[in-house]
Amino acid sequence: MRTRSALAAAAAALAAATCLTPATTAAAASGQPYAHAHACSSSVRIEGFSDALDKKTFQGAFVGNLSALAAGEDGTVAALSDRSQLFSLDVRHKGHGAPSATPVRVTDLADEKGGPLDSEGLAVDRDGTRLVTSETEPSVRRYDRDGKLLGRLPVPAALRVAPAGRAAPNQTFEGLTLQPGGRTLIASMEQSLAGDGRDAAGRPLVRLQSWQRHGGQEFALGPQYAYPADEGLGVAEITAAGDGRLLVLERGFTAGTGNTVRLYLADPRRASDVTAVTNLPGGAAVRPAGKRLLADLGACPSLGAAARQPQRNPLLDNIEGLAVTKRSGGVLRLLLVSDDNQNPVQTTRLYALTVRLPRP
Repeated sequence: MRTRSALAAAAAALAAATCLTPATTAAAASGQPYAHAHACSSSVRIEGFSDALDKKTFQGAFVGNLSALAAGEDGTVAALSDRSQLFSLDVRHKGHGAPSATPVRVTDLADEKGGPLDSEGLAVDRDGTRLVTSETEPSVRRYDRDGKLLGRLPVPAALRVAPAGRAAPNQTFEGLTLQPGGRTLIASMEQSLAGDGRDAAGRPLVRLQSWQRHGGQEFALGPQYAYPADEGLGVAEITAAGDGRLLVLERGFTAGTGNTVRLYLADPRRASDVTAVTNLPGGAAVRPAGKRLLADLGACPSLGAAARQPQRNPLLDNIEGLAVTKRSGGVLRLLLVSDDNQNPVQTTRLYALTVRLPRP
């Protein structure tokens, strides 16, 4: 999402370029919290960060405005700019710590008329097809590796930007992920629709839209779920945890204080289908997706990071994207990236995290 304030975009890392230590895996198996100098919480630790991409160019393209990441089928990491460009990154790690990334390819994207996208969400299909959201309509389009437009998925009318629907401009499809097996695609709205309310705890309800396919068929509209976002935060990204649950990145910005970025684990598997519910919460029978806080990233050690504007933790910036790059025994390796909005007081920053998933 493009904003005038410093927020953050997430990035994914190369699965082959990192490993999980035996101690990490043993901690997950034993259920013990991390006893580690880099711990952000009992479930999350930060391995390192890198600002090497900040304010760089590649083949004449500005390597910034990054809003999403996804592990590519060719061993690279796909990084989506919200200015209609898709980068391929060679991502590596210094030992078990800080990530580094080198652009190796850039592809231009466009809509059906050759116009630009407000491209925010990204998923890479098994055949290398890129699924890309735009906040403008909103939309989900399919592109081949070379950026050729292949098609467009259906979107419920209520999710469209007003007056066509009930969504606010720049508050629509911010996150996108494919569940394991590639049969279920899920997009997350950033904020609530007009007319939607709050859950019993007073949290604003945001909609998650799914699509499903069987065999070689195209994606068709699937169930829609309600997700309770924290007050003052929006859903910046979602990604599949690998077991049916979702990692959800919530993010907000307060002038003079900086960013708030929280990582949650959500479970839509027992949530109600709210497709036919005009106004959430929709009564006692409607069950939103449950969620569990994994870490407030403001509690991570700063690791010597510097911020160009006020931040409660100088490590933070406008984090918008994340991707899972390795799974091992309930332990995930993540890469995140921040969106610098091509703003001199913001930073394009990569973060490497290790997350121990709580048992379902």
